[in-house]
Amino acid sequence: MDDADIIILGSGMGGASLAAGLAASGLRILILERGQRLIDSPAARDPAAIFAKGHFRPSETWLTPEGLRFNPGNYAYVGGNSKFYGAVMMRYRASDFAPVRHMGGMTPGWPFAYDTLAPWYSRAEALYQLRGEARHDPTEPPHDGPYPHPPIPHEPAIADLARRLRAIGLHPAPLPLAVDLERWLARASTPWDAFPDTTGAKLDAETAALAQAQRHANVRLQTGVNVVRLETAGNKISAVVTDRGRFSAPRIVLAAGAVMTAAILLRSANDGHPTGLANRSGQVGRNFMNHNASALLALSARRNPSIYQKTLQINDWYLTGGPEGEPLGNIQLLGRVSGPILAAQTGLPLPLARLIANHAIDFYVMSEDLPNPDSRVTLRGDEIVLDWRRSNLAAHLALVDKLKSALRRAGFPFSLSRAFDRRTPSHQCGTARLGDDPETSVTDPYGLTHDHPNLWICDASLLPTSAAVNPSLTIAALALRQADRILQEVA
Repeated sequence: MDDADIIILGSGMGGASLAAGLAASGLRILILERGQRLIDSPAARDPAAIFAKGHFRPSETWLTPEGLRFNPGNYAYVGGNSKFYGAVMMRYRASDFAPVRHMGGMTPGWPFAYDTLAPWYSRAEALYQLRGEARHDPTEPPHDGPYPHPPIPHEPAIADLARRLRAIGLHPAPLPLAVDLERWLARASTPWDAFPDTTGAKLDAETAALAQAQRHANVRLQTGVNVVRLETAGNKISAVVTDRGRFSAPRIVLAAGAVMTAAILLRSANDGHPTGLANRSGQVGRNFMNHNASALLALSARRNPSIYQKTLQINDWYLTGGPEGEPLGNIQLLGRVSGPILAAQTGLPLPLARLIANHAIDFYVMSEDLPNPDSRVTLRGDEIVLDWRRSNLAAHLALVDKLKSALRRAGFPFSLSRAFDRRTPSHQCGTARLGDDPETSVTDPYGLTHDHPNLWICDASLLPTSAAVNPSLTIAALALRQADRILQEVA
């Protein structure tokens, strides 16, 4: 007898949102997660523990193509990387679904337009109880109604920043956020960006989607289960082989994240599928994307007493801004960078780091990484090799320069910036992209693999393009759309 009607491998943004969309059906749903639930502890709100000691950072290492080991910073907990995310949940802009000319090349577009996904964006915003306001951002795509809750209010220093930016002709807008602010600050007065969610105040994959799914008795979560490979009988997936035994179901959903999903498919190669499962196109593991991202600290004589800070974004250069009108990307605030965080990240003496941090407002500058088949995940034995070929870097550097220039005009005479490297998973995606053509994509537009009639994929690996916004809401919307498609099939 099968262990479930549907097995979902992974409880991150894709897997948990899918489970929430399927839960009311009565189907027996088994979620297998390699991590455990995060338990609250003093370290959860201790910046030195998180940023200097790496208390929550996994010990896992991957390889570069040259054989160098690095710690990728991907978290294995119930809820996945969303346990540490900045809680920003933005819609892709309408233009992101079409081919776009960038400074670094063309993006391929999606097999459907923004309007196709819009209803599920709205459902995802409701599931994650978003706080936001769509009126102030000129790039915001059409909504069929307001956000579920008003935006989180700016702290005084950020309200002043917004006024200064508007005075120089920019259009600062509220960030759409999945945070219960009162509950977050009741635990401790810290930012939430990169801090773990241990009390449910941040609406992440566990506390929003998985919690809703587990209200139904037909949904079961099993933790501490490492998937070794998938087995096939003909073209169907017959079993999930793990370190805790074998599991089977009529439908299997891979939702392990862009890198791990590709690794599982490649590791499952057999005589009938010698290059890995779902890999007739040769695209599994290819087109890995990781946003071009930098931290930028804007300095002035004014002190910044903000606690959480992360409530504002600027999209004036999202659609255009390059030398020939090319798009440059999104700018949003980081969670407040305190002295201990800055010292841990830069090696500066703590007194100097405190001085800089006290007079800084902290920005996250993000530009699109373009799909490239040579940017990829492969295996060396059982070990993961990540060959990230960063693209479109000129656009990112132009966006950093645009922001520095604007900030000078707004009264911030000095800025310091630093790019993130491969140790920071800046929205990894793209390794099993969806599409209409089985020769150039891994799944159909709903996430069903072209090669296996009972194998679905439901995570960031599906994304054909990275756009230049946080992917969490798009992953959740795709998952809810996939849930509806599966329910149509089983009806």
